[in-house]
Amino acid sequence: MVDNLENSNTESQGGTPANGQETAEDSVAHVGLASEGWSSPQGDLSGQGISPAMCMLGKLVLKRGGAETDIEYPINPPCVIGRFDPSVGPVDIDLGPIPEGSYISRKHAEILCEDGGWKVRDLGSSNGTFVVQGGDFERIEDADIHDGQEVAFGNARFVFHDVSPTPESEQSEQGAQE
Repeated sequence: MVDNLENSNTESQGGTPANGQETAEDSVAHVGLASEGWSSPQGDLSGQGISPAMCMLGKLVLKRGGAETDIEYPINPPCVIGRFDPSVGPVDIDLGPIPEGSYISRKHAEILCEDGGWKVRDLGSSNGTFVVQGGDFERIEDADIHDGQEVAFGNARFVFHDVSPTPESEQSEQGAQE
């Protein structure tokens, strides 16, 4: 039904309204909307006085059979991980659609940045939040995490990656623009 509504308002290729009149809003490029539909905070933030190097960005890569898969979940902190339920409301990363989702609480955990570092915090989940520490998974309430560290929500295993811009990458971008 949503598709029918969208198709009645816009043409399927190009997004021009069915009446043929393009508004100023239609012609403006929407900075930060990735083609996959993920909200991407990597758009031009300079007009807001925010340097890309100031943005902490991460991703979770689903791990199955001991190897990372091609399924990735972008993180723009703070980020609530869980399973969508209409009685609780939306979450930032919805793990309900994956097979492991049945072991994920509606509001399972949160990934955030504090004092320039990454943290994962369990939100009272039934099946726990775990991080690999000392070679074994350890159930945590609140823990620091770093790039390449394994994290599990219930039985859903992930590798956390810090993909934040570094001051060096910002300088090389500025050099390339000059």
